[in-house]
Amino acid sequence: MGLKGKLIASLEVKCGGHSIHDIIHTNTHHLPNIIPSVLNHFEIHEGETIKVGSVVSWKFNQDGKEILLKEMIESVDLERKSITWKVIGGNMLELYDSFTIITSSEHQWTTVTLMYEKKTEDTPEPLTLLGVFLIGLKDIESHLLK
Repeated sequence: MGLKGKLIASLEVKCGGHSIHDIIHTNTHHLPNIIPSVLNHFEIHEGETIKVGSVVSWKFNQDGKEILLKEMIESVDLERKSITWKVIGGNMLELYDSFTIITSSEHQWTTVTLMYEKKTEDTPEPLTLLGVFLIGLKDIESHLLK
């Protein structure tokens, strides 16, 4: 039926993928200050920073509209510098039956993978959201290179 999809984007980062992962994994609460052009708010609802089972929410702008993502951390792989975030609430679930975001970093690369199942065939691919992630990663890199 073509309702399941997967988008992957990798960005070469001069600061090293490990630095990006460290910000996303251990200093997530600082992201609204680091990337205010993208991220309006970050909150931990359950659990600790970024640990399996933690529930977090993000508010960001996409096409001039505020988007809320509430996510549960499904897995954290410190060796591969990978975090899997399952969307459990917010605007994205209005269009998608399921939505998972994987962030991973290695050497000079950071990758964002979006895996999703659309509610209908008319639901757009989340290309704009992928763009928001890439802008945010570039802003994090700029912050780290200062």
